[in-house]
Amino acid sequence: MQITLVCVVTALLAAAVRRGAPEAALLLGLAAAVAAVLALSESLGTLMDFFAELTAQTGVSNELFVPLYKTVGIALVVKIGSGLCKDAGAAALASAVEIAGAVCALLAALPLLKKAMDVLLELMG
Repeated sequence: MQITLVCVVTALLAAAVRRGAPEAALLLGLAAAVAAVLALSESLGTLMDFFAELTAQTGVSNELFVPLYKTVGIALVVKIGSGLCKDAGAAALASAVEIAGAVCALLAALPLLKKAMDVLLELMG
């Protein structure tokens, strides 16, 4: 909840200074994004610990979960990066960030997709 408040207040401040100093507005947005990610670091650590415990309890190989973690991380970085590009008035760059993120997410998920393919082929053959 506090992160939301900080981001909303920052957005209002950025809107107020955008006309006179668009660079300052962009820097405010970037600073708020970095602060939000840093504020979430403890929660993300708790979440990662839970997933590690879940992996250990289920006996499922960690190699199946790592691509999911990477894909989620890529999606979060792309979402923030794309938003910052849009705030800077660079919609084309925002689109490029989104396309690059999709390609990176697919590459990160390849081991999981290969494993799923192996299982399917094993079941079929």
